[in-house]
Amino acid sequence: MSTTLNENLLLAVPLAPLAGSLIAGLGGKVVGRKGSHRVTILGVLISFILSAMVFADVMHGGSYNATVYEWMKVGSLKFEIGFLVDSLTAMMMCVVTFVSLMVHIYTIGYMAEDDGYERFFSYISLFTFSMLMLVMSNNFLQLFFGWEAVGLVSYLLIGFYFTRESAIYANMKAFLVNRVGDFGFLLGIGLILAYAGSMNYGEVFAKREALAALTFPGTQWGLLTVACICLFIGAMGKSAQFPLHVWLPDSMEGPTPISALIHAATMVTAGIFMVSRMSPLFELSDTALSFIMVIGAITALFMGFLGIVQNDIKRVVAYSTLSQLGYMTVALGASAYSISVFHLMTHAFFKALLFLGAGSVIIGMHHDQDMRNMGGLRKYMPITWITSLVGSLALIGTPFFAGFYSKDSIIDAVGLSHLPGSGFAYFSVVASVFVTALYSFRMYFMVFHGEERFRHPKDYGNGNGHGAESAAHGGNGHDDHGHGHGHDDHGHAHEPHETPWVVWVPLVLLAIPSVIIGAIAIGPMIYGDFFSHGVAFDKVIFIGENHGAVEEMSKEFHGWLAMALHSVASLPLWLAIAGVVTAWFLYLKRPDLPPVIRRAFGPIYTLLENKYYMDKINEVVFARGAVAIGRGLWKEGDVVVIDGVVNGSARFVGWFASVIRFLQSGYIYHYAFAMIIGMLGLLTLFVTLGGK
Repeated sequence: MSTTLNENLLLAVPLAPLAGSLIAGLGGKVVGRKGSHRVTILGVLISFILSAMVFADVMHGGSYNATVYEWMKVGSLKFEIGFLVDSLTAMMMCVVTFVSLMVHIYTIGYMAEDDGYERFFSYISLFTFSMLMLVMSNNFLQLFFGWEAVGLVSYLLIGFYFTRESAIYANMKAFLVNRVGDFGFLLGIGLILAYAGSMNYGEVFAKREALAALTFPGTQWGLLTVACICLFIGAMGKSAQFPLHVWLPDSMEGPTPISALIHAATMVTAGIFMVSRMSPLFELSDTALSFIMVIGAITALFMGFLGIVQNDIKRVVAYSTLSQLGYMTVALGASAYSISVFHLMTHAFFKALLFLGAGSVIIGMHHDQDMRNMGGLRKYMPITWITSLVGSLALIGTPFFAGFYSKDSIIDAVGLSHLPGSGFAYFSVVASVFVTALYSFRMYFMVFHGEERFRHPKDYGNGNGHGAESAAHGGNGHDDHGHGHGHDDHGHAHEPHETPWVVWVPLVLLAIPSVIIGAIAIGPMIYGDFFSHGVAFDKVIFIGENHGAVEEMSKEFHGWLAMALHSVASLPLWLAIAGVVTAWFLYLKRPDLPPVIRRAFGPIYTLLENKYYMDKINEVVFARGAVAIGRGLWKEGDVVVIDGVVNGSARFVGWFASVIRFLQSGYIYHYAFAMIIGMLGLLTLFVTLGGK
């Protein structure tokens, strides 16, 4: 029997981080550094505990779908703040708050020497609040509020070091690219509002069949197809899908804890969550699903290629994030919404682990981020080493690790799809297995094994491992903290060291679910009744009634153990092993070969190093095109038309006044004469017309 969850308890979930953010942000100087991190961690801890309680209630049949506050009413249209809490929401609440809590604790050690300590804690708590409002919303208005709020706070976080030119460029780039996606998102919401007459999810979903029967005015296109593609364009911006992916690698200019928070469990998964939540609409448009699948496939494969040529440890993980988001998007296109959300969850843990592990390496290497200056760190940083290995094994889909269950399920679901583009998508996700293993273990071997290159560091200039700002600070690698630490600052190489407990404890806590959560959750989340708990609508939220890939897969599923054992005979496992062996051979056994390969495939390497020239295309075609259009509108539209009409009318009034003022002499007999002449003219006109 479904029970209604406590409204006050639900309100406390997002408001606790908000309260911590306000105290740290507005009263940071009063409460101090310790007070700031204590109050924000307490707020997120409360939010996590309450989220876990909500999750338990939902698993026992609880749900909530109601308005909390009615902001405004225009005719029959209501603008409301409300919560929809079902199994999807409850799972997202737990993931967001847990990863955020780990990031908050980690930040104590990572940002210990930073001047913006209090401001940083305020921002990340505000980010947590924004994401919770997004996932808990029951209407498009609140969804859009949370959507824009996470975008705004990410702008502040990416540009946290606002005195650094590269950080300013990165946050502005993220902001503008997301505005492109958000424009489509807003159009999609507008279409749904115009034809459904409501912004409440339940009311819109109830009219989905009627919406599917409509066509877009003046065309033969289905209205729902256009609306869904517009909504997905918003997801392309937030979830960094090709070609709106260009902002994410540059966002590494923000401190590493932000990379873990934004790029693992929160902002970039907002688009995946949104499409999953809107699955009753997307399920009725094969065209929209095919479009989603192809975009995800391009992102999964081609962003993975870019990870192979990166030398900055954070950028390798960033391109890995892009590729894994492509996997999630492909699953959405295959109507495997539950599998996409399952991968979202597993990915949140192991990707946050990899980002925070990269940050731990950066601390241990005294803020050098270039992997070419690392090597042999295993014996100096044992905890970081073992947790990073766990994260890498989960990422490449090693059997029994979390990533294996979700990635293999995506590959199987795409293989069963018959939508246009599914063949290309299947090839992309399978090929990406090898690519993922190659760049993941390239990073792992270069950082933790082999020659201790930090004893003889090199300055590689402004390659992809080093931003221009590092040269300005005299360091060999660019630095999260806005200050460079060159290896020769003190006349000798720094000795690597393990990081403080506040840094490595979150790594251990994230490593645990990175191993076990896949085996625990795959049964109920994909093949069980997990998503039937607490659903606030008549039908299960993940409908999938037109494309039964998951139904087909369920016939072959015999438990997590059997799935792992069966993988020994599967192609993805052997591709992953091949990727690891290739990375071992090239970067440990024969490290002289990569430069030879690079020279042999010079044009391809140049293409990858320049990121397919997407930044240049955006700059030349779109940015300059926008400037040219704006200049044309200004000169022709504003100056010629608008100013011409306004100034022309002003000149006409001036001319008319100059003529009229000759008649305003001030003499009474002049006015009397004018009146007589006027009367004679009127009499003449009257007589003439009367005669006719």
